[in-house]
Order: sequence, then structure tokens, then C-alpha cells
Amino acid sequence: MKTFKPTTPARRGMTKIDFSLLTKKDPEKSLLKYVKRNVGRSASTGRITTRHKGGGVKRMYRIIEFSQTRIDSPAKVTALEYDPNRTAFIALIQYKDGIKQYIIAPQNLKVGQEIVFAETAPLTEGNRIKLKNIPVGTNVYNIELEAGKGGKIVRSAGSAAQVLAHDEGFINLKMPSSEIRRFSGECFATIGMVSNPENRFYRLGKAGLSRMKGRRPHVRGSAMNPVDHPHGGGEGRQPIGLKHPKTPWGKPALGVKTRNRKKWSSKLIISRRKK
Repeated sequence: MKTFKPTTPARRGMTKIDFSLLTKKDPEKSLLKYVKRNVGRSASTGRITTRHKGGGVKRMYRIIEFSQTRIDSPAKVTALEYDPNRTAFIALIQYKDGIKQYIIAPQNLKVGQEIVFAETAPLTEGNRIKLKNIPVGTNVYNIELEAGKGGKIVRSAGSAAQVLAHDEGFINLKMPSSEIRRFSGECFATIGMVSNPENRFYRLGKAGLSRMKGRRPHVRGSAMNPVDHPHGGGEGRQPIGLKHPKTPWGKPALGVKTRNRKKWSSKLIISRRKK
């Protein structure tokens, strides 16, 4: 992490990620895509459906290979880059036929290193292997929920799941949330831990950086009038006056379960996360 001398009130508490390890190059143009932002508005009605979003610095989307389209074809890491759309760093890989792809970079990946996507391969960070061929105790990330559908979970900076057991074609993984869950052994996962683990210590330091990220100000409900929020009203600073907090529309918030009890994947959860 980079820290700063307290030359201004913003600098006093600011910490930033050290990008000196990344390759100094422009993003790969063939792997960039413009994504229109609706800044919290519904694409169909144009009404605000997600509050406190808007503005922000324009950015291009990097097309990431979350799946394994080229099996048993080694690729060389040519660059480590910053991605404004995610907390993890990304790596640019190139195959022998010249095809380039972006992948989520694992921790300790080096430029010039060779990686491979295969059913079985050496347990080297960055290699993508089927879960049934990964031994107990190994850290993995970018895991498929369904075989062949591409990595869906454990993709944020510094996260990793641990292989706990092999059981009748299923693999038990301990998720970053401490939940223990079963996966098909035919699902692919990448060896290692996601890069940029220091992201958890990142401190913006000032409201301006939050606006640059597209986050608009958030007003506390208890600071509003009763007509505007269930928490509002009262003389001076008052508690919310309710046993449990509510949303502005009166629905329960904070701590209430939202998962559908009839969801098909519930049968694959062995142990829920610790509260």
C-alpha cells in the first residue's frame, strides 16, 4: 500500500494500492468494449431503480476469459494490468497461435510465466484444472457453479476457496464466507488466490474520489423527516424508534434472510456461513 504525508485533510487518511508491479502499457484494444451505463436507472423505463449512483469517470470494459475455451494449449503471461471494473488485477496471456485473452490474475503471477487450462495439470498458480483432480488443502478461485458455464464465484481481490474433501463425485469447498458447499468434480477452478489482497486496506480519503467511482452521496434515514423515511423525525439526534431497521419503503433491512428457500442449489450447501 502507498501512504501519504498529511499535507491536506484528504491525504491524512488516504491509502492507495501500489501499482508499481503492473506492466506499463496501454490496454489491449481488441479486448476492450464500451458498455453504456444507465447510472442506476432501469433500461426499460428510465426510472431510478438503484439509488446513489451516477456520474463517475468513463471507463472501457475489459473482456475477461472466465471459462476455458482453449484446453491443453499453454499460454504465456505477457502483462499484468489494472482493471477499473474489478478489485483484482488482470493478466494478458498469449497463445502460440497469437490469440490473446485477459484472465483474472492470481497472487504471485509473473510476466513470462506459462499457464495452461487442462483437465489435469501441475498445481501451479494460474493453471485451470477440474476440481476432481485438485488435492485436499489447495486454494482455488474463479470456480464454476455448473460444469462448462464458466467461473462465477470467488473472483474478488484476495479471495480464495479451500478444497476440503472429495465425496462421490462431488468436491467440498470452504468458501471465503466460511460457508461449506458441494461442487461437481467436473467443474473447473483456477489454482491459487486472487491478486491484490491489499485492496481491503484501500481508503479513499475524500468524497471526490467516491464521486469519481460513480457513487453519489448517501443520506442517513434518521436524518430525514418522517414523511421521507421510517427512521426520520424527532427533536435533535434520535434513535430510529424501531426494534429493527427498515428500508425507505418499509421492508426489513440488515440481517433479514433474502435467499429463496426453494432455490435448487440449497441442497449443495453443507454448512451455512458463520454470522
